[in-house]
Amino acid sequence: MALFPAFAGVSEAADSGSSRKALDWLSNPSFCVGAITLQSQQTEEATALISKGSPLTRSPLKSEPSEESDTNKKLKQNRKKKKEKKKKRKHQHHKKTKKKHEQSSSSGSEPDTDSERDTSSRSFRDSKRDCEKLNQENSAVADVGHRFVWLEDIQALTRETFRTDKTPDPANWEYKSLYRGDIARYKRKGDSCLGINPKKQCISWEGTSTQKKHLHKHVERYFTKKNVGLMNTDGVAINSKTEPPSSEPILFIPVKDSDDVVPSPATWLNPLGIYDHSTTQWLQGQGPSEQESKHPDSQPDRENAALKVKVEEFNRKVRENPQDIQLWMAFVAFQDEVMKSPGLYAIDEGELDKRKRSLKLILEKKLAILERAIESNQTSVELKLAKLKLCTEFWEPSTLVKEWQKLIFLHPNNTSLWQKYLLFCQSQFSTFSVSKIHNLYGKCLSTLSAVKDGSILSHPSLPGTEEAMFALFLQQCHFLRQAGHSEKAVSLFQAMVDFTFFKPDSVKDLPTKGQVEFFEPFWDSGEPRTGEKGARGWKAWMHQQERGGWVVINPDEDDDEPEEDDQEIRDKTLPHWQIWLGAERSRDQRHWRPWRPDKTKKQAEEDCEDPERQVLFDDIGQSLIRLSSPELQFRLIEAFLQFLGVPSCSPPPASCLYLAMDETSIFDNGLYDEKPLTFFSPSFSGVSCVGRMDQLGCRRWTRGHNREGEEFIRNVFHLVMPLFSGKEKSQLAFSWLQYEIAKVIWYLYTKNKKKLKSQGKNCKKLAKNLLKEPENCNNFCLWKQYAHLEWLLGNIEDARKVFDTALSMAGTKELKESALCELGLLYAELEVELLSDMRGAVTSRAVHILTRLTESVPYGPFTGQVLAVHILKARKAYEHVLEDCWGESCGSHPAPLDSLNRLISLTKCFMLFQYLTIGIDAAVQIYQQVFAKLKGFVSPEGSGLEEGGSAQSLTTVLEAATLMHTSLLRFHMKVSVYPLTPLREAVSEALRLYPGNQDLWRAYGQIQNKSHSASKTRRFFDTVTRSAKSLEPWLFAIEAEKMRKRLVEAVQRLDGREIHATIPETGLTNRIKALFENATRSDNGSQCPLLWRMYLNFLVSLGNKERSKGIFYKALQNCPWAKVLYMDAVEYFPDEMQEILDLMTEKELRVRLPVEELELLLED
Repeated sequence: MALFPAFAGVSEAADSGSSRKALDWLSNPSFCVGAITLQSQQTEEATALISKGSPLTRSPLKSEPSEESDTNKKLKQNRKKKKEKKKKRKHQHHKKTKKKHEQSSSSGSEPDTDSERDTSSRSFRDSKRDCEKLNQENSAVADVGHRFVWLEDIQALTRETFRTDKTPDPANWEYKSLYRGDIARYKRKGDSCLGINPKKQCISWEGTSTQKKHLHKHVERYFTKKNVGLMNTDGVAINSKTEPPSSEPILFIPVKDSDDVVPSPATWLNPLGIYDHSTTQWLQGQGPSEQESKHPDSQPDRENAALKVKVEEFNRKVRENPQDIQLWMAFVAFQDEVMKSPGLYAIDEGELDKRKRSLKLILEKKLAILERAIESNQTSVELKLAKLKLCTEFWEPSTLVKEWQKLIFLHPNNTSLWQKYLLFCQSQFSTFSVSKIHNLYGKCLSTLSAVKDGSILSHPSLPGTEEAMFALFLQQCHFLRQAGHSEKAVSLFQAMVDFTFFKPDSVKDLPTKGQVEFFEPFWDSGEPRTGEKGARGWKAWMHQQERGGWVVINPDEDDDEPEEDDQEIRDKTLPHWQIWLGAERSRDQRHWRPWRPDKTKKQAEEDCEDPERQVLFDDIGQSLIRLSSPELQFRLIEAFLQFLGVPSCSPPPASCLYLAMDETSIFDNGLYDEKPLTFFSPSFSGVSCVGRMDQLGCRRWTRGHNREGEEFIRNVFHLVMPLFSGKEKSQLAFSWLQYEIAKVIWYLYTKNKKKLKSQGKNCKKLAKNLLKEPENCNNFCLWKQYAHLEWLLGNIEDARKVFDTALSMAGTKELKESALCELGLLYAELEVELLSDMRGAVTSRAVHILTRLTESVPYGPFTGQVLAVHILKARKAYEHVLEDCWGESCGSHPAPLDSLNRLISLTKCFMLFQYLTIGIDAAVQIYQQVFAKLKGFVSPEGSGLEEGGSAQSLTTVLEAATLMHTSLLRFHMKVSVYPLTPLREAVSEALRLYPGNQDLWRAYGQIQNKSHSASKTRRFFDTVTRSAKSLEPWLFAIEAEKMRKRLVEAVQRLDGREIHATIPETGLTNRIKALFENATRSDNGSQCPLLWRMYLNFLVSLGNKERSKGIFYKALQNCPWAKVLYMDAVEYFPDEMQEILDLMTEKELRVRLPVEELELLLED
């Protein structure tokens, strides 16, 4: 049979072999006409059976051809759908005709159906026989083609070769057809079968179960991908279309009455006038007009229209005022708002989300605006800095450094630009090295000195250059200390003291460069420097050189005293990393002073075991600057002493404060809980002293240095105190005595009685020697410190005698001197703390002390209860003096320093007096009056970050009053019952004004530690961190959450062992992580070593080692100079010790004990 019937005659007529071969492809031997005829009959009969509802007895297994292409599958599926739709229509038609036929003739239906069934069964049997014959004829070919073969290999066969697919398909046998449309489709209802006994019989159906699967739709949480996408979409704003609001207040919202609505005119379509215009149009068969269908007032269009108006307004303004820098910066900041609703720049809907989330698009848009702004403002440093900050995301570090160098070359006199450039280079890990940054600081200071001297004629000196140079000098010293090069930092301070205070008169008129050249011979001469024994200064050395020679000083006898035995390696059985950390910290504590050859011992420079301990003039020469201001000169001495560990009232400048923060002393409250009124808390501002690289969390109290270090500090005091007079000298003596008292408090805390006795003896000796000096006889600050020392040592009666003696020396000053008020205040506070309760407060010594301060007669010792008349007179005196002080302080601008100090002391004395005589409410009322008067004068950013630190204003008065108020409430809660809310509200209100005050934050942390409700605290911290630029809110927010976590873990621990999860953590860990991440993204937090140390320590405490390593390397990207980070990493990751030490060596950080030396020491 021919494959194509149209060519059947052609193929049969061809007799020749060549023509036969040419048309041989038109015939198909396997094609059978009978099979097609049977197939068509079978399809019709099967359709008739289905229409009559006859059930089929078999369920075929469906199988797909294995080598069909995707295109064929799609075509077959489309044909299958069309076929099924056709069958459904045919099936419905058969049902209709069947119903009609049954209604007309119901008697003749049964024989018809029987005859149809017989016909269908015969047709099935005939088709089966025909198919069996065809299969027998093709069995020979099927046996051969069980695999793929080449046609040339089968030459014996004369018939065509086929491949047999042995994968069975029972549907071909059951339906006698290869067409899938002939296979019946059905759904099985249930797993049972009619006619069987369900108790004894069952049927196991092949294939999937036909039970209806109930899809349990899980409730999606907020963090799923679908809901996160919904949350990211902008909400639809609801705008009312009412009249503009009037100035008069509306008591109620008016509702329009039906009478107010204008009815539609009655027409034949709207006879009652109740249809609106759109309904009438619909009845007429009309649609809305094109303008109405556009909906111009839709929400997205309104938003886009508003944004377009703003963009056009910005473009118009910058076109009219291209020199307005702030306008350009506002336009750049506006791009963030534009990209939140990117309908202005979107082409299609699919591009909306992409552009909305594209950070690169925003940056490119901002960069284009900044480039356009710089074209109009070539000299604007602010615009160029903003461009460099944006280009950090695009450019390589080397390209950025070149652009920074170009900018510095164009503006060498801009100190803020230098500060940002130094910070940028200091925080670039890929290009960082200590020597490179150290030389960069020297270049910066020498360039600014040349600008200040007038050597660079093209750029004049800007206002505030000298203060900025001093801040950069301190920043360089702290950089060297944190990098481990303590000797260079100390040498810088030594050189600056000689260069500033002991300068010969013959070189004072020279420029800075010339003075530095004259200073070099003195530095290289080997003569004693500041802090060393026998130091007399540069000026004395020059005079002696002019006379001829230098006087040789005989060594003192006490030099032969043996040094303290400080072994570096005490236990060799410990792991290597512990031994290295202990030895490294030991050498840091002992070797922070520069090594100098001792001529009395005939030492030479070659005798130094560690050449890094020697400091050459080339290391410090470029960084020497001139300080002409007396205030800056005194601040230099204060900074040097604070660098050595002496407590100071003034923190480092704001520009380098957070860079220098590297230890947790800001969270240390000292003895605040035990003695809330008289606690002693030396302010270190989170900056560690030289030679200290302790573990994180180690209590920072003035423990002092070794014998040589203490002698160095004493020599500095002896050298610099004669340089000052008056208040400056008094303040230096006060700092020295406070430093010694801090060591006494440390020994009291550690209960070291032996050292406490010796230190107390030395401290009293120092206090008496200072008070013996003529200028210090009436120094009430020193008297106060001496009396407090006696009180701390337990000599209460001796302390009272000292207090009484000092107060009697004052005469009849009547609250005119602030130091006298502070002396009496401390005396009264110490007496109040001795009281067990407040019942005998009125009859105590404290009331006597505060009352006698207001009288015009000399002070007398306590003899008994104070009369009520004297108390009333004292209260009136306090009120009058306080009013006079208000007039002096608030009337003049700026307020005199003496009047401000007096106002602070008077406020504190009057609050304590009211508390003792009336009660806590009276003291709170005084504080509220002070707060109400001063709130309008203070700035929102507190004095914690003031430039200079010593410049006081009215803000210090309010801070001091708040601290006094806090201390009084804390003490009152200790001795009686009082709610916590007033105290919390007072401190919170003060912290909103002074977010940088560490004392207030410590007080707030202690308050919240007693509260078990974290919601208010978190809301407050969130509010302050959003508005404040300082870093203290972030640090104390993290510390508050960590304290809460420690409290929860303390409850969960059983006898100090592992944690039992009895209380849910409520997400504390994740919240602390989020706080750390947000804090490290801030401008001040990204380069703060303390913040990174806390973050690393917290992650290590959780046990997540891999994440901790990631944070460590991220910290190095921002603070590669901080040696404490590397030492923490050695402690947390001991296996990586060699890699970390190699990294330190590569970046030129100071490693005092190399691994090779450690191995030699362990072998010995």
